[in-house]
Amino acid sequence: MSWLSEWIPNVVELADEFPAGIMQTLQMLLIPGAISFVLGVIFGVTLIVTRKGGIMENRIIFFLLDKLVNLFRSIPFIILMTLLVGVTRFLTGTSIGVAGALPSLVVGTTPFFSRQIESALAEVDQGVIEASQAMGLSPMQIIVRVYLRESIPGIARATTITLISLVGLTAIAGAIGAGGLGDMAIRYGYHRNMYDVTYVVVIIILVMITLIQTIGDVIVKKTSH
Repeated sequence: MSWLSEWIPNVVELADEFPAGIMQTLQMLLIPGAISFVLGVIFGVTLIVTRKGGIMENRIIFFLLDKLVNLFRSIPFIILMTLLVGVTRFLTGTSIGVAGALPSLVVGTTPFFSRQIESALAEVDQGVIEASQAMGLSPMQIIVRVYLRESIPGIARATTITLISLVGLTAIAGAIGAGGLGDMAIRYGYHRNMYDVTYVVVIIILVMITLIQTIGDVIVKKTSH
């Protein structure tokens, strides 16, 4: 402890706050991540099947969803959070803390993940799709048995990339009142010049990202064929 107090005195002093910061970051990572995964798969599949030449071609639905995804992808996250303050207060009753960050994190992540899913599904061999149609499979059966099953490695890669990106968004959210590790790095490391706090926060985030990447790589390796 004496060695730690010498090299990272502020971290030792604030040791009780780190578990809470980590839990808040995990909440902002896992809850929006799960919701965005479901919505992203739905929107990604919809974009694939309703596009020109898709198995459920519908130009109106494709046009509207495509433009909506592009719109929210183009808005910087910190601006998106301020833009959604009213919606966030309506849904959660607050615009600060973890609860106040969740809607913005979902809206900020879902369009990105939807595009990732669309790209993964687009890699499915068109010949397999045509063969499935010739066998009499319904559109829903093709979506489940062909598109999603054949794209598991691509979906795993997309999920890994999205979760790593979401870690960065949680830090931005923390900087403007959502709590978590980002809030600690700004509040103590930046505003109070406690640089050792920032260094430790960076190390913790690097560990999180490494774990996410490792798990994603294992899933991709196990499901590739």
